[in-house]
Amino acid sequence: MTEPAHDFELGSIPFRGLVEQALAGVYIIQDEVFQYANATWAAMTGHTPEQLIGQPVSRFVPPEDAEEVSARYHRRVSGVEPSMRFVVRGLHRDGSIVFIDVHGMALDYRGRPAVVGVGIEVTDQLERNRQLERSQQQYRELAAYLIAVRERQRSAYAREVHDVLGGLLTSMKLNVGRILRRAAPGEIREIADDLNGLLQEAINSVREISESLHPQALEYLGLATAMASHLERFEKRSGIHAAMCPKELPLPLDSSRATMVYRIFQEALTNVARHAQATEVEVRLAVEQGRLHLHIEDNGRGMPAGVATAPESAAHCFGLLSMKERARELGGALAIESTEGLGTTIMLCVPLDPAESDDQGEHEKGAPHD
Repeated sequence: MTEPAHDFELGSIPFRGLVEQALAGVYIIQDEVFQYANATWAAMTGHTPEQLIGQPVSRFVPPEDAEEVSARYHRRVSGVEPSMRFVVRGLHRDGSIVFIDVHGMALDYRGRPAVVGVGIEVTDQLERNRQLERSQQQYRELAAYLIAVRERQRSAYAREVHDVLGGLLTSMKLNVGRILRRAAPGEIREIADDLNGLLQEAINSVREISESLHPQALEYLGLATAMASHLERFEKRSGIHAAMCPKELPLPLDSSRATMVYRIFQEALTNVARHAQATEVEVRLAVEQGRLHLHIEDNGRGMPAGVATAPESAAHCFGLLSMKERARELGGALAIESTEGLGTTIMLCVPLDPAESDDQGEHEKGAPHD
């Protein structure tokens, strides 16, 4: 049951002058014909009120929208949906399309059902929104491109460092070993022995650099093993107790997606080491319903209010923004829970199959429908 419509008479409004001069458009439609329109409403389509009154509504909308506009009218006057708000496309006198945010409701006008409503033109606002959406889409595409380029460069640098520089240092170490085998005890042997130790340190550094640029374990042993290996090195360097469960987990991710998950994990640990002042960090991996869940929890000082939920609004939060962008590129989501003094938890959820991405189909949207 809908409430009975009240009779509406424009002439009975004591503030008719305000309606006539209102910044919002005001209209009355009965039998799908304009019975009243103030100057603001008429001007939205480039007409005067006299040119609208007595004319069918279908004349002032694009032909392809006429059926939907009629259906909306009848849903209201029949009581199915007596009050509605929507954006309608209007046909301007010059042939262009204007967008009007309309709020109309069913009332009796001169004893018969009608629709009375107000509207505000939002064409410019919607165009700005479309431009913003295009800019955001371009930003996302650029960010994805830069991430891909950076990973290719890292992989290339890792190969050069490991194969070329590592190869040179290994050859030098072999030659020093030959000197040590032939040199008699004395100054030359001491110098060679010292040089041998320095070369071993350099080789270890080259391996560390190569591993940080593009982890070999990720390529040959899989994501979980690579993460466990990195966590062990992180614990030794930082002194922060680190645990991971499980340390082995088969993950059917292609190389590119596995690398992106690894980078999120790597950046999260970097933030823990730099900012958290934590003594413990725990990493948990799980696969549920075709999705990878990664939780990284520390017992540090936490983040200031607002940074966890909106890192884009805070200065120098590029690491968090990078993590969120990588998660979006993977078609998943990254959430951060943090309370000052109580630590931080980073939660990543990504589909194992890229075809099941959360943002599948989320592309630039055109003009809104009526």
